[in-house]
Amino acid sequence: MDNDKDLSPLESLQLIQTMIKKTKGAVADDSFYYLLWGWLVFACCIAEFILKVYFDYPNHYIVWWLMPVGGIVSWIYGTRQAKQQPVKTFVSEAMDYVWLALAIAFCTLIFINVGAQSWQTVFTYYILLYAIGTFVSGCLLRFRPLIIGGLSNFVISAVSIRYSFDYQLLFGAFAILTSYIIPGHLLRIRFRKHKN
Repeated sequence: MDNDKDLSPLESLQLIQTMIKKTKGAVADDSFYYLLWGWLVFACCIAEFILKVYFDYPNHYIVWWLMPVGGIVSWIYGTRQAKQQPVKTFVSEAMDYVWLALAIAFCTLIFINVGAQSWQTVFTYYILLYAIGTFVSGCLLRFRPLIIGGLSNFVISAVSIRYSFDYQLLFGAFAILTSYIIPGHLLRIRFRKHKN
């Protein structure tokens, strides 16, 4: 069978319609996850810093138990989105794999650091994972604020290692602000303009 045959006008129209259906998924509101996780992690970083530094609360890390809540909200939102957009584009599928790998990496770091002294530098590595995720996502979405946010996190990660855990929490909050929250709001603005 010859794969290089000329398409009939009807086949061309069907091909165009298929491509339009596939690209509708790419015009999704990708900002939801950045804003959800951005504000959640930002709030936890600041709350833990305050509990640890100002109140000397021994269980200052309890704020991170909000992360499973974020996971549940993400899962519910993702399930609803999948029903509305059954066709996946290459970009959305690649993004799913990137963030799945990073979620596994985050969980692996938690497992590695349980009861270990390496908690003192863990935020350096979290910031590095934020950098990878947002830089790759920015490249896939062709969205410069995410790329810049990812690049800034590489620098923030390298600088944060020179400071104590308390200040690494603040570096973590700043990293999330530059790579998730600000790009997330800009992505939402772009989505609304594109939708209109």
